[in-house]
Amino acid sequence: MLVIGKHVLLTVVILKSLVELSLMFIVGRFILGLLAGAKRQTNVFWQLLDVAAKPTLWITRKLSPKLILDQHIPLAAASWLLVAWVLVVKLKIDLCMQLGAASCQ
Repeated sequence: MLVIGKHVLLTVVILKSLVELSLMFIVGRFILGLLAGAKRQTNVFWQLLDVAAKPTLWITRKLSPKLILDQHIPLAAASWLLVAWVLVVKLKIDLCMQLGAASCQ
């Protein structure tokens, strides 16, 4: 049972990392967009963050109703990612409590 628990914990840690990374891409894209202004489309770093954030933004666009404007999709994506992060952290804490603190180091 302990081996299965460790595999589940590993899966939760990977999922938490992916959520954190996606959230960082979207927040970084937003902050760099504010700093770059109208010329953000020509900024190489903004383009890199835009490419990295596209899968999350695409999923959010597909799941959200058409009533939500395209300019609000990054905010919606960041919102559901933040909720997902809280849920995954709670799941990780619960697993660590079950498996013992030594398993989570």
